[in-house]
Amino acid sequence: MSGVPAPVIVRPCFQQDLQYVQLIYAQHVLTGTGTFEIEPPSLEEMSERWGKIVDKGWPFLVASPASDLTRVLGFAYASQFRDRAAYAKTFEVSIYTAPTTIGQGVGAQMLTQLLHTLRDDGVREVLALIGDSYNAASIALHHKLGFQHVGTMTKVGEKFGRALDVVIMQRSLPPITEAN
Repeated sequence: MSGVPAPVIVRPCFQQDLQYVQLIYAQHVLTGTGTFEIEPPSLEEMSERWGKIVDKGWPFLVASPASDLTRVLGFAYASQFRDRAAYAKTFEVSIYTAPTTIGQGVGAQMLTQLLHTLRDDGVREVLALIGDSYNAASIALHHKLGFQHVGTMTKVGEKFGRALDVVIMQRSLPPITEAN
């Protein structure tokens, strides 16, 4: 990567980070098609969503500059794909970066850490349901980190007057062995 960005620390998201998480997500809701939400959730709603994930022991991470761990450059989390017991080893990942950090490798660092955490937790399959088949940056990021395109749900969402697809990407995680 040319032009090395400032060092970033990927760490667990804490309650005090949620105001930044909410602002980053609101920007994506209002301007992008990566999420199909139309109205940005409130800070209270984002806090509730965060709580549901961390209460189950699932990863919810943020990226911060190494020089200021109170700043949040993006967030990523994973949750079980479906609520049924048979899906216990299949998780879905979500990643959002601040507009000022897009294309700087922050998303890749968060997704890499998320995948390591999921693998350590015994997750076998990881899915990414990417809003908008024209979301080239997200598709490329997931592909770069080993995800394969496994399907497209066509015209399942509508936002900004456009019918939108959802691209489904999947990656298997190798089990932890004694040699690893």
